Amino acid sequence: MHPLFNEIKSLNEECGVFGVFGAPDASQLTYLGLHNLQHRGQEGAGIVSSDGEHLYQHRDRGLLSDAFADPNDLKKLVGDSSIGHVRYSTTGRNSIQNVQPFLFHFLDGDVALAHNGNLVNAVSLRNKLEKQGAIFQSSSDTEILIHLIRNHIKDGFISALKQSLNEVHGGFAFLLLQKDRMIAALDPNGIRPLCIGKLDNGAYVVSSETCSLDIIGAKFVRDVQPGELIIIDRDGMKIDHFTKNTHLAICSMEYIYFARPDSIIHGVTVHNARKRMGRLLAREAPADVDMVIGVPNSSLSAASGYAEELGLPYEMGLVKNQYVARTFIQPTQALREKSVKLKLSAVRGVVAGKKIAVIDDSIVRGTTSKQIVKMLKEAGAKEVHLRIASPPFRFPCFYGIDISTRAELMAAHYSVEEMRKIIGADSLGFLSIDSLIKAIDVPDRGASSGLTVAYFNGKYPTKLDDYEAGYLASLNAQERRQRKDL
Repeated sequence: MHPLFNEIKSLNEECGVFGVFGAPDASQLTYLGLHNLQHRGQEGAGIVSSDGEHLYQHRDRGLLSDAFADPNDLKKLVGDSSIGHVRYSTTGRNSIQNVQPFLFHFLDGDVALAHNGNLVNAVSLRNKLEKQGAIFQSSSDTEILIHLIRNHIKDGFISALKQSLNEVHGGFAFLLLQKDRMIAALDPNGIRPLCIGKLDNGAYVVSSETCSLDIIGAKFVRDVQPGELIIIDRDGMKIDHFTKNTHLAICSMEYIYFARPDSIIHGVTVHNARKRMGRLLAREAPADVDMVIGVPNSSLSAASGYAEELGLPYEMGLVKNQYVARTFIQPTQALREKSVKLKLSAVRGVVAGKKIAVIDDSIVRGTTSKQIVKMLKEAGAKEVHLRIASPPFRFPCFYGIDISTRAELMAAHYSVEEMRKIIGADSLGFLSIDSLIKAIDVPDRGASSGLTVAYFNGKYPTKLDDYEAGYLASLNAQERRQRKDL
C-alpha cells in the first residue's frame, strides 16, 4: 500500500543501521550496537555477516531479543564483517519479507543492503522498474536501489551504485555489505544521521547514532556528510561522493524526539539541544506554576531546562511503565487511549493541589496530550499548563517518519487556542522555529540552519515527487499561495 494511505498512528521512529568491518565476531558486535538503536524501530531486526567468501543472514520480526532469541542464530553469522538493521516500517507492510538487511544473490557476487529513511519517488521508480521486468521480493522502498544498481552493473558496482543513488530522492542512509567490503551512503541533504567509529584493532564501525559506538567501545571518527559514499575494505576507509550538489538539512525531529539523549549528531549532543529547547521555551512561554514535570522519556531533558530557566522545582509527576508496547500499535482509538494509561501514571502525592507545567516534545494527534492533562487533573492537579518543546507540527514528513499525510496532524486543523480547548489544558505554548534552530545550533551548518524544519513551516529541502499531488491537495488556499511564494 502506498504510504499516503496508511493511518497515521503517532510519531513513529524510523529505522536504525549498524555495521562493522574487520573485527572478529562482527555479528556479536553488531547485535550489541543494534541494542542501543532499538528505540529507532521495534518491528523487526536482522543481521548479515561475511567471512570474506560468503554472506550469511538471519532476520525476524519483533524486538532484537525476539528476533535472536535462539543463541545459535547469532553464532551461525560467522566472519569479521557484518551489517544489521532494526525496523519500523515507514513503507511496506510488517512482514518477514520486509525485514532488513536484504540479501541478494548474483552470479557476480552477493550484496546485502540496509536502509534508514524514505524515498519520495519510490512508487514511480518501482512502476518503471516493474515495466522493465524487475521482480520485487518485498513491498519496501529499500529494494528499489538494488534493481537500479543491476540496471547499471555493466559499468562496475561502484559506478552503478553512484548512478543509482542519484536516481533515488528523499532522505536515506544506506549500508551495503559485499563479501570483501562495506559501503555507506547518505542523501544529499544528510536528513538521516550516520556516523563512523573505529575500534582499537583498527576495525571500522558505521552507525545511525553515536550511542551505539559507545556500547562496543568504538571511538567516534566523523559524521558521514551529505552526498558521501564511504567505502571500507581491507585497505581501510576511502571517502568518495556520488554527488557534490549537497545542502545539509538534518531532520530536526532527530534532536526533538527520535535520537537517544546521549547521541551526538553533527557535533550536537542531543540532551544538550533538548535542554536548550526547554530553556528557550521558558523564555517564550513562561507559566505561573508551582512545579515543572516532563513527559517520560523523550521530554525529560527539555523539562529540566524549562525548570532551571524559571527557577522552579523539577518534579517527577508522571511515571512511565517501561514494559508496555507503544501506543501507536493499538488498532483503535479507544484501545490507544487505554494504552496511554498503561504507559503513563500520574504521581498523585506530587501533583495534588498544585499548579503544574507539563513539558512534552511534540503534539501530533493530541490524543496523548489530552489523556495526560485528564490524568493529572484526576490526580488532583489544580492547573495544568502544557508546554511543547518544538513548534506546532503542521506539515507531513516524507523522509522516514510515518507521518506522510496531514489528516491527523492536530496543528494542521486547529489554532493554538482551539488545540488548548480540545486538550483541556489551562494554557498551551509552543517553541518558535527560530528558537528551535538556535537551541540545536548545528556547528557545520554553513549559511543555512543545517536543519529540516519543513514539518513546521512547509519548506521541504527536496522535491516531493510521488507525494506532491497528495500534499498540495491537503493544503488550504492560503497555504497553497504561500507555497507558490517559496
